[in-house]
Amino acid sequence: MGYLKALPIPRGIKILVCSRLALMNGFPAVDPIPLPAPIWLFKLLHIVTLALHFTAMQLMVGGLFIAAVLDLLGRSPESKTAAKAMAKRLTTAMTFVINFGVPPLLFTQVLYGRGIYTSSVMIGLRWILVIPALILAYWLLYKFSDALEAGKRGWCLGCSAWLVVAWIGHVYSTNMTLMLRPEVWQKMYSNSALGAHLPPVDPTTIPRFCFMLASGFVVGGLWMLYLAGRKTFSPADAKFLGRIGGRVAAVAILLQVWAAFTAIHALPAVVQTGLNSHPLYRIAGLGWLLLTAITLLFVLFAAVKGPACNLTAWTGAMLAFLSIALMTLYRDGVRDLTLLSKGYNVWDRVVVTNWSVVSIFLVLFVVSLGVVGWLISVVARATRVMESA
Repeated sequence: MGYLKALPIPRGIKILVCSRLALMNGFPAVDPIPLPAPIWLFKLLHIVTLALHFTAMQLMVGGLFIAAVLDLLGRSPESKTAAKAMAKRLTTAMTFVINFGVPPLLFTQVLYGRGIYTSSVMIGLRWILVIPALILAYWLLYKFSDALEAGKRGWCLGCSAWLVVAWIGHVYSTNMTLMLRPEVWQKMYSNSALGAHLPPVDPTTIPRFCFMLASGFVVGGLWMLYLAGRKTFSPADAKFLGRIGGRVAAVAILLQVWAAFTAIHALPAVVQTGLNSHPLYRIAGLGWLLLTAITLLFVLFAAVKGPACNLTAWTGAMLAFLSIALMTLYRDGVRDLTLLSKGYNVWDRVVVTNWSVVSIFLVLFVVSLGVVGWLISVVARATRVMESA
């Protein structure tokens, strides 16, 4: 549709023609209201905020399962201390998951509204049920933490919370895959206008979902290494956290790499070619592989050595976030190239930048980051209480 811009015809007719072409490609007509900021800025903010959301989400998913298993199978005081310490932090992690999840969803609606709105309607019943499911998961997390604080067994509550969270993740994975498949929308809507049916099987949905779950265990293991580096644990507890966290992360990395290659090979050939030929996405993919290899060596060393220091803790945290950021960038390329192959060019939008509004937003964004950093520094300087079973 880009060639229409060069034709000497009125802009209104160009929009009408582009809209008809979009309908022919299966997507709703483009919104005639121009974007108020450059597309590259929306993309940058989307990737950064989504990487933050993925970090919090994977920490919570992996940490929750590990804490529940430690409470179920652990018999030593160290395992009870680890489960209790992780459980009481999970409610805070869920707060970050939700709050970091709102901005990237809004940016997704701005950039891919014609796809994400439609796919959300196609699975409308499940999509709406995400809200009560989140409330249920939050409640179960508090009950799980309270049970361990009281010295009781709470693994059943923890496992229930994990199943609810995993279901929410599966709904999101389904929706984000379905938005790339306009060819199935009409038949799905004919089958159920309530959005009660799942879409036809897509070869990438399960590998993508498995990749996210495996990534959760990687981040959960690195989180244990981070906790082991804090001064609030006894040497025995820190050694336990370091060794178990390193082993969990090492096994999960192998599963993560397998899921990643399975998902990539399930993509259409034109998308794979685009990923391999685009310099930015190729660098992101190779960078993720390199960081994953470094992380594997790091966690294996931690699994053998056991005790961790403050430097080890922050190294693991940095490796986790950088790896997730590169994965998020590569995932963005998969979405853009898949949509492009079906007639949706995210860069082909009318932009009328309101620089005054953009400037105010960026200033407030930087200020908010500074406030968050200050709050983190306050927590870091606070008097630390020793963890115990």
